[in-house]
Amino acid sequence: MPNIRLETWAGHLTTDKRREIVETFTRETCRMLGCVPEAVDVIITEIPKENWGTAGELCSEKFPDK
Repeated sequence: MPNIRLETWAGHLTTDKRREIVETFTRETCRMLGCVPEAVDVIITEIPKENWGTAGELCSEKFPDK
């Protein structure tokens, strides 16, 4: 069973975007692996920018407007 995880900053995804991600990831995984949609799980985790660091800085400070 393919399990696909997407981690992104909190607040960027609408319900419509989440739905599109799940549908697209599922469809393309089935196409590439030859499995049925019922076998694919997509997990979206939204993380606050103050809990995410890159290049030695908090993303909340490095990217305050994004």
